Amino acid sequence: MANTPVSIPRPLVRTNQWAIVLSVLASWFTGEAWILAIPLLAGAMGLLFGFNPIMRTARHFLKKSPSEYIPEDWEQQQFNQVIAVACLALGLISFLLGWTAAGYVFTAMVALSAFIAILGFCIGCFIRFQLNQYKYRKS
Repeated sequence: MANTPVSIPRPLVRTNQWAIVLSVLASWFTGEAWILAIPLLAGAMGLLFGFNPIMRTARHFLKKSPSEYIPEDWEQQQFNQVIAVACLALGLISFLLGWTAAGYVFTAMVALSAFIAILGFCIGCFIRFQLNQYKYRKS
């Protein structure tokens, strides 16, 4: 992946976070667990192929050049996306298997994380920092 971006414009990251929050809320209010597949598939595509259709669509609505926005670290966003995809997948699977409580726990975790990130605190960043500190102290 020689063309791996170094950063992602913040509005694209925020759009992805809002897609997660709104999809989780929509699935809760409608009872349709399949709505979770939208951010799940978009996130998985971003991780596997470097193409997130939600972010790609949002890119068309940027008013300025992508480099003019506050940058978000690409590697950090990939780490966060792994957590989000895992929680969305576990939530969707739980709902489909009838494990409603587990479905709500996993989807609440990812929705709250995304919403808290929108407000300015990145839980995934904190987790990654602590993980890196642990690895550093262990070595």
